[in-house]
Amino acid sequence: LTSASFVPDRSQIIGGNILENNNGDQLPVKQNIAFKAGEILTYRMHYGLINAGEAVLEVKPDLLEVNGRKLYHIVGNGYTTGTTDWFFKVRDRYETYMDKDALLPWYFVRRVDEGGYKFSQDYVFNHYTKKVDIGNNEKYDVPSGVQDMVSAFYSARNLDLSNAKEGDIFSVPCFVDKEVWPLKIRYVGKEVIDSDLGEVRCLKFQPIVQKGRVFKKDEDMTVWISDDKNHIPMRVQANVLVGSIKMD
Repeated sequence: LTSASFVPDRSQIIGGNILENNNGDQLPVKQNIAFKAGEILTYRMHYGLINAGEAVLEVKPDLLEVNGRKLYHIVGNGYTTGTTDWFFKVRDRYETYMDKDALLPWYFVRRVDEGGYKFSQDYVFNHYTKKVDIGNNEKYDVPSGVQDMVSAFYSARNLDLSNAKEGDIFSVPCFVDKEVWPLKIRYVGKEVIDSDLGEVRCLKFQPIVQKGRVFKKDEDMTVWISDDKNHIPMRVQANVLVGSIKMD
């Protein structure tokens, strides 16, 4: 991972003006009961019967303070292991700098290296002007409450699911690949799953995915999250065009 790691230029945040509020606007305050600084989630991924890789999501233990606002620094690394690493090496890294009180992203980093295919993205969010700057003088209008690919995961863990009914759909607006895309998840029900941690009571969801490139149907992915205040994703299973993927 060392060669694939990327440390963003913090001068774009610290000392920059993306957190400056020149109009006196106020961001919403959202209560976070699902996670805290220092949390680390580690997942094992399987492609069919093959142990294919791992993913690690870490909320760094130290909060950053910029222009009076405190930020979580959250890093996600995904990489192939074993025989999979021999013929299709993956070294992906995602980062977000997420406002502790508003649970909104200020800066997003994406570094993809998959089988030799590489690309980078750096998004600067300004929630006061409702714009995202992706560099090269390109800025996009975004709605209030927009998230990036990583912050959406942590924001969604704080959704109030206490009165969820089967068939209910929850939506989180995300800015992905130069467009706003609504991340939608459909509540399926409750289920107890067997895991390496023993039996876990879970809430079961089906994210509504884009069919065609990877998935045959828009309900080809299922997610189980812990049925408690932390809402930790315990298992993800997806049927893709060729085979199936499972993450625990």
